[in-house]
Amino acid sequence: MVNITVFGAGLVGKAIALDLAERFQVTAVDNSKQALENLASRNTSIRLVQADLSNESNIFNTIQSADLVVSAVPGYMGYKTLESVIRGGKNVVDIAFFPEDALSLDPIAKQHDVTAVVDMGVAPGLSNLLLGYHSIEMDVKEFKCMVGGLPKYPKPPFNYKAPFSPIDVIEEYTRPARIVRDGKVLTLPALTEIEQVEFEMIGKLEAFNTDGLRTLIHSFPEIPNMVEKTLRYPGHAALIQSLINIGFLGTDIIETPGGNISPIHLSSELFKKHWKLEEDEPEFTVMSIDISGTRKQNTGDNDNYRYYLYDEYDTATSIGSMARTTGYTCTAAVALILENIITTRGIITPEFIGQHPGAFERITKHYEKRNIKLRTH
Repeated sequence: MVNITVFGAGLVGKAIALDLAERFQVTAVDNSKQALENLASRNTSIRLVQADLSNESNIFNTIQSADLVVSAVPGYMGYKTLESVIRGGKNVVDIAFFPEDALSLDPIAKQHDVTAVVDMGVAPGLSNLLLGYHSIEMDVKEFKCMVGGLPKYPKPPFNYKAPFSPIDVIEEYTRPARIVRDGKVLTLPALTEIEQVEFEMIGKLEAFNTDGLRTLIHSFPEIPNMVEKTLRYPGHAALIQSLINIGFLGTDIIETPGGNISPIHLSSELFKKHWKLEEDEPEFTVMSIDISGTRKQNTGDNDNYRYYLYDEYDTATSIGSMARTTGYTCTAAVALILENIITTRGIITPEFIGQHPGAFERITKHYEKRNIKLRTH
């Protein structure tokens, strides 16, 4: 039987491990005993390994028998973890939202004869797939993605709950956002250019700049306008910006009578109480994507596509929507590698997979089997 090692047993890692365990032998690795026990309560066939993945030797030891590795670790660990897996000679699908440039690992992946799919979540991930898919038949002029995961019943002051570790969410708010406007790459502060958007089944949300384009900037330098925005309930961005202005999300160590502290790590610990999704708490993921341009083959006709995804917490499986939409995009990529549909060595982006014949259709069927509905308008 195929052996897959999953790094990370948090909300998304758990969803990935449970989905893969229906077809493969899965080993889950996490430093949290509680996270592993929670996973074991859902599926006793999954092999559990408690290990600190910041230690490279633990990575090498736990992937020895793996046919493929999935990395679902927090963003701050993502790049080093991915590099270690590649150096270990294992094919890998990665969903860690790390700040470093994954493409810098391309020579190492090719040297070790590894297929390493990166950013294979919902956004980045599914959003890239869609752009790659349509880029085959059209000259894209504009790409806009708006995406967010939110509690169905928001509670002030944040009106937000996090499916990821708070430090990863904070990174979205503090990392400068790269967008493409009129053919130029601009770097703007996150949380800027707020706009109000009305969504069916939800109501009014606010959208603001975040650094979600990532590899798309390098993959499609010819597209003149591209932007990714994060969705939250109205007022959230202003509240977070006030915390930034005061210094609560700063990284410099501050000396206090009680000892030296890092504001961002202190805030992350405090946010855990306010942002933690409770067991069985209703939440949803919403994503809207607009792709426009002209058809190739000298027709010059305008093409416009709008995609809408809305997914809620699944009461049947007790899996949250962000874990489902992120995790099942990842497990779809795992299947593409194991079935030798994606065999290219090096760092593989979701947009490349979207351009691969038949791959996008296989992924949408993968969604449909898991009751994830991607609609077109």
